[in-house]
Amino acid sequence: MDSFEVNKIAASLLIALLVAMVGSLLSEHLLHHEKLEKPAFVIEGVEDTSHPGNKSSADEPLKPITPLLASANVERGQTIAKKCTQCHTFEKGGANKTGPNLWGIIGNKIAHAADFAYSSGFKEKGGTWDFEKMNTLLNKPRDFVKGTKMSFVGLKNDQERADVIAYLNSLSDTPQSLTASLK
Repeated sequence: MDSFEVNKIAASLLIALLVAMVGSLLSEHLLHHEKLEKPAFVIEGVEDTSHPGNKSSADEPLKPITPLLASANVERGQTIAKKCTQCHTFEKGGANKTGPNLWGIIGNKIAHAADFAYSSGFKEKGGTWDFEKMNTLLNKPRDFVKGTKMSFVGLKNDQERADVIAYLNSLSDTPQSLTASLK
């Protein structure tokens, strides 16, 4: 191949790159991107904070769950809790998975399972699992425990959280009264 052929190939490549660059610049100039007033579709569990008018759920205090526990449905809670079976087991004496076994969790100490490697956030949390703490965890786990390994985004519906708490409460040899704290 002589130098004339090499020059033709190099010139072709340069012209192709030049055409691509000019096309890119023209398309940016001709097409105007406008933000939508609201999202075209909504993904459940993902909060839209892109617009200043949207209120964050962090701005609103979490309602107490205790009044909803009176009408909570354990069977619905069991169905909703199936979302958790990828990481947790619910049987008495069940094995730990990515998360600890949840049998007897309500009324037990936070980070109680000796055979599970809790994140430092859970180890430092302290206290016992009562209905309100479980409500806060189920609403937004990463807000309840900083540094948690949980990837679950949470349950935004108050009644769904109450149903799951009623189900978790039923997983015990001595379940707590769901209505005792209402009196």
